[in-house]
Amino acid sequence: EVQLVESGGVPVQAGGSLRLSCAASGFTLNDYVIGWFRQAPGKEREGLSCITSIDGRTHYADSVKGRFTISSDNTENTVYLQMNSLKPEDTAVYYCAAASLGDLGYVKKLLPAGTYDYWGQGTQVTVSS
Repeated sequence: EVQLVESGGVPVQAGGSLRLSCAASGFTLNDYVIGWFRQAPGKEREGLSCITSIDGRTHYADSVKGRFTISSDNTENTVYLQMNSLKPEDTAVYYCAAASLGDLGYVKKLLPAGTYDYWGQGTQVTVSS
């Protein structure tokens, strides 16, 4: 059974940093693309970044490029999102999601939410000013 569990969301002050974790089970990271998304109250879900562990390629939304870094640890079967220089507008529930590369092939860009088949339950990030 494919399962994704996010963690690491805690209250933080503006300018601070957080590292979110997405622990995957039931599949091997090399066979999937993992994406990070967020959703703030009253707003649509926003794609932030994605990674294909098999080749280490990463893609980012312009809104987080230079501040957020996605990475993966295949030994832990976990994907991370390092978030620096946090702003109050980064406040949202953060989700990770997975999609099989067997269906997608080579990932050339940030993928929309509808691409993903599996989602975690989310972790709340609150950035205070």
